[in-house]
Amino acid sequence: MIEIDPKIEEKVILVGICPQGQSIEKIEEYLDELAFLAETAGGITVKSFIQKMERPDHSFFVGSGKVKEIKEAADFYDASTIIFDEELSPVQQRNLEEELKLKIIDRTSLILDIFAARAKTAQAKTQVELAQMQYLLPRLKGLWTHLERQRGGIGMRGPGEKEIETDRRVIKDKIALLKDQLKKLDSQNQTMRKTRGQMVRTALVGYTNVGKSTIMNLIAKSDILAENKLFATLDTTVRKVVIENVPFLLSDTVGFIRKLPHNLIESFKTTLDEACESDIILHVIDASHESFHEQIEVVNTTLAELGAQHITTLMIFNKMDAYRDKYLDKFLPEETKNELMEEFKKSLSAQFNHKTVFISATNKENIDEFRQTLVMMVQDMYHKRYPYMVNFYS
Repeated sequence: MIEIDPKIEEKVILVGICPQGQSIEKIEEYLDELAFLAETAGGITVKSFIQKMERPDHSFFVGSGKVKEIKEAADFYDASTIIFDEELSPVQQRNLEEELKLKIIDRTSLILDIFAARAKTAQAKTQVELAQMQYLLPRLKGLWTHLERQRGGIGMRGPGEKEIETDRRVIKDKIALLKDQLKKLDSQNQTMRKTRGQMVRTALVGYTNVGKSTIMNLIAKSDILAENKLFATLDTTVRKVVIENVPFLLSDTVGFIRKLPHNLIESFKTTLDEACESDIILHVIDASHESFHEQIEVVNTTLAELGAQHITTLMIFNKMDAYRDKYLDKFLPEETKNELMEEFKKSLSAQFNHKTVFISATNKENIDEFRQTLVMMVQDMYHKRYPYMVNFYS
């Protein structure tokens, strides 16, 4: 693994395309998220480019004129890395590197890089390495260009030079080995889940950076890393929680994100089994985010891919304090603010076929109602799953 100084920020340039039917404002929002991803990986965005195109250019993803503009901007800002908001083909990446003489990475490799830096447990490390190997396999020729130049930094936290062989058979053997390792780890996890006894299981899910770990710490009184960075939590954590003498298991899972690489979804299915096999899903939403409806759709789509769309769900709209500060005029009378907030809550509750609660985990706003709602749902689940225990957890 190539070590880099985390205090040194790479200057990066972001590139996206705006297809027909899509607004520039939406693409700018996507690039804002890409900038946040780059920041999480240790980069600082100095310039962004958006080109209106019906479809990506086969050779350079963007037009040759835009490539020239990117080169000029990179020289002006002394940027070392260009990040594209879509997955590049091996041909596109190789052509861009030859033309720009800079490090070219795409959204997929950026997310893989962050996962590689965040993975702590043996299972998470194995999952990330498997996804990296599957991504790198068709890009071996371009990868060796990276290694020859010995460039570290964003996008380079991979298995490393000594693990990468030019022989595709060796890479495929490595992928097979990693898959076998994951099967063994998954078998161990299934055994662990069976030993947890007849307890109701709940799982926190949501878009990345919506506050799941903060809620986990609040409810389970645990000490899970919670910071304003994407994918702050990567390894699934399970805690036993007791509220009003009602015990249940609470797990925190990796956050979802738009365009989450397919290889990562496949690799992390074992980790996400905690959500798939839970009795209650706690879907956390950042109510202050301007695109929270789209984020909800991303999570629901991913859950559907995992076969978990029919599990009983509690929708937790978090960061309500941030919503007030962001969208309500501070000079409005307090009574008017409260009325507007109630209308907002009623509108959201009517849009979804799930129970909803509205909280702020950071300042512990409305946490008592959240706890009571959660306890009632857990009790109901005990009654359904274990009717002979009906009086025990009532």
